[in-house]
This record gives sequence, structure tokens and C-alpha cells, in this order.
Amino acid sequence: MKAKLVYGENISQAAQFVQSGNAQTGIIALSLAISPPMRDGKRWEIPADMHPALEQGAVVLKSATNKKAARAFLEFVKSAAGRAILAKYGFEFPDKAKDLEKDNPRC
Repeated sequence: MKAKLVYGENISQAAQFVQSGNAQTGIIALSLAISPPMRDGKRWEIPADMHPALEQGAVVLKSATNKKAARAFLEFVKSAAGRAILAKYGFEFPDKAKDLEKDNPRC
């Protein structure tokens, strides 16, 4: 089986291999698997306890030209409506986000 493995340079390329039929199966982000071009295919979600968390973050840069809007956007992302949008596209909001905010009150 090892000889049949193909690695994409990134998650998008791996998804493209699967979508084009150049790979019979692939390990890709849930957000890509449920996207319109791929959502009709078969999928199995790898249980969260079988892999380390893939966490992403957001920051407002000191050099941001519109810090007020950037902070407002982050507040929206953290709101119930923002979390619902993230969930719709396969993302989960980490439970420890509140702990991170305590450690960095500038969030």
C-alpha cells in the first residue's frame, strides 16, 4: 500500500487529487470535504481523539490600518453567529479560547 500513497503539497492539492479522480481516497480538511464541489462524495470523519488538534488563530496586527474594524470582526467570529458560520463550514471553536483571552486581554 505504501507504494500507492501520493502526498499533496498542501491540503488543497490533496483535495484536488480526490476530486479529479487521480486519487481514490484522501485525507483532507472537513471544510473542503463538505464544500459544494465535494459534499456529495462519501466521507468518514476521523475521530478527534485519533489525531492532535489542528488549531488556527487570529490576531490584529499593530500595523492594521483599521484596528477598530479588525477587532469588531474578531468579536463577530467569537460570537454565537460567528461560531455558527464556522460550524457550518466544518470548523470548531476551541473550548480553551476563553482561557487564551484571559492570558491575552488585548484579544
